[in-house]
Amino acid sequence: MAKVTNNRQMRPRRDASVPSPYQEARDELFQHIMQCGVIGCHPEDQKEWFDATLQYLTDRYPELRATELAELRTLGERFAQPAKKAEVAAAS
Repeated sequence: MAKVTNNRQMRPRRDASVPSPYQEARDELFQHIMQCGVIGCHPEDQKEWFDATLQYLTDRYPELRATELAELRTLGERFAQPAKKAEVAAAS
């Protein structure tokens, strides 16, 4: 019986990529939003929560630029909005 060989070259294994500080902060922000029940809160309460949380992230990730922090806040505020479907049903 003939031996079957694989003609494809062996590729070196890639190490798992290390997330950037921005990616880590984004993921942490989303986790906090889900755990703290900020989704659907009164806008003033959300503003206060985001002010405190972004200050925490600023201290935790000092390497983030002001533009990145502003982008994180925008992403977080969008993520914390209630689903559009629920808003339409509530208006009916």
